[in-house]
Amino acid sequence: MIEGRFISLEGGEGTGKSTQAKALANALGKRGLAVCLTREPGGTPGAEIIRELLLTGGDDKWDLRTEALLFAAARAEHCAKLIRPALARGEWIICDRFVDSSRAYQSVSGELRDAEIMQLHQVGSKGLMPDRTFVLDLPETVASKRATARDRGDSDRIGSRDSDYHRAVMANFRQFAIDDPKRVRLIDARHSAEAITDKLFENIDDLLS
Repeated sequence: MIEGRFISLEGGEGTGKSTQAKALANALGKRGLAVCLTREPGGTPGAEIIRELLLTGGDDKWDLRTEALLFAAARAEHCAKLIRPALARGEWIICDRFVDSSRAYQSVSGELRDAEIMQLHQVGSKGLMPDRTFVLDLPETVASKRATARDRGDSDRIGSRDSDYHRAVMANFRQFAIDDPKRVRLIDARHSAEAITDKLFENIDDLLS
């Protein structure tokens, strides 16, 4: 049976995750691989409903622990209904954000520990982890300008948090790459879109063989 692979793209706001997820999916498809492009929160009808609940409204709409549970619930649905079945069919999953986003964003305040977030992931999604995770890294000023241009002044409730928060989020992502270099690869996103896609391919060569 053909083995499916699971690739996630991570990073702060405005780093180009969605663009690169689409480009990587297209490039893999041209190689004759069956590819499923998806996102978090979301990816299935139920998880998309939770996405709407999470990303709309004011920053104080949810208690932090409630927010973490909602993200975990959306991910559990996503894994059960889309990701695991696609992997079982031998497809490549390209996911715009996964559990590392929960780890990076929800641990900033210190109220939730990384281990607690991973416990939720173990219960809801049976601990499923990507084969490879790319963290797209941009200087803060560049990423902020891109995010502003993308959102046209209408950021979602998480994207609209202050610069100190987003700086801490990116610090968390960079630490993941240090702690788990086999799975998590830090990618310099200052280059052209084409050059970044080429770099992603370089870093999945071992999964293609």
